[in-house]
Amino acid sequence: MAKIVTMGEIMLRLSTPNNEKIIQAYEFDINYGGGEANVAVSLANYGHNAEFVTKVPDNPIGAAAVAALRKYGVETKHIAKGGERLGIYFLETGSAMRASSVIYDRAHSAISEADISDFDFDEIFKDADWFHFTGITPAVSDKAAELTEEALKAAKKHGVKISCDLNFRKKLWSSEKAKKVMTNLMQYVDVCIGNEEDAEKVLGFKPGNTDVTSGELELAGYKSIFEQMVEKFNFEYVISSLRVSHSASDNGWSACIYSRDTKEFYHSREYRITPIVDRVGGGDSFAGGVICGFVDGKDFKQALEYGVAASALKHTIPGDFNLVTRSDVDALAGGDDSGRVQR
Repeated sequence: MAKIVTMGEIMLRLSTPNNEKIIQAYEFDINYGGGEANVAVSLANYGHNAEFVTKVPDNPIGAAAVAALRKYGVETKHIAKGGERLGIYFLETGSAMRASSVIYDRAHSAISEADISDFDFDEIFKDADWFHFTGITPAVSDKAAELTEEALKAAKKHGVKISCDLNFRKKLWSSEKAKKVMTNLMQYVDVCIGNEEDAEKVLGFKPGNTDVTSGELELAGYKSIFEQMVEKFNFEYVISSLRVSHSASDNGWSACIYSRDTKEFYHSREYRITPIVDRVGGGDSFAGGVICGFVDGKDFKQALEYGVAASALKHTIPGDFNLVTRSDVDALAGGDDSGRVQR
């Protein structure tokens, strides 16, 4: 199996039970998660050698976050210990026409103040096949952005394939800052993943007349910006998830991909996901599925279909992590969406 390294921030997630608003809540459900950590869990569940790199405080909360990863087989030996605190986010889960809402409490988290000297990247990327990061990590602090670039340089030196999920977070930084930082980091990236907002806010590309709130997806617009992104950054593949929000509980879900070498544009099967149990981590489960498809040796169309199926299933699972198995994804990607009881 392949060795895939991911690096970023793992956080404590406190979510309201039973779709309550925060003002109603007297308790919170506890989970751990974060963009790159979620991808690592997906890949470990598929049987790959997945390693997550971060820094957590040397206290029971940090230990619990690491234990949450190890439970699912993620390698954690290069996680640094120290720093002030673990980042927290509060999730108010929406329903029907009421949107979900996230409140961050992550200032001065351990990874946001980590030093490059906390990590031996030559050792981390030794024998690695793939490195995945997201735009969230460089957004948390200038030090984290420097750390990300150092990791990317080391990965390139070791001949590692690199993917990035752009993941724009307007509560962490401005579009102007994102463009400045991420445009520089794109020089290291082979596979670029995002959605229509990410492409516009992070890299300045807008896909035609697409309006996800109305359900209007202009696929020709995606093909055009993918071609422009490849021309500017020489990505091997550009990938976008396509979410149509009929409501917070009812989404259409598909994806598209463009190949630099074959000049082919491909749109996946679309799933209607309703009712949604938990959409947080949906994009991460998509990235994890696509990466799994690629390292398994699937062609780019098959890899995309694998990612879309994996992510559709994630929407049925509470928490950040996608806990489905290969057989689950294979069944759905193969056309079995009946939901029948397995006996």
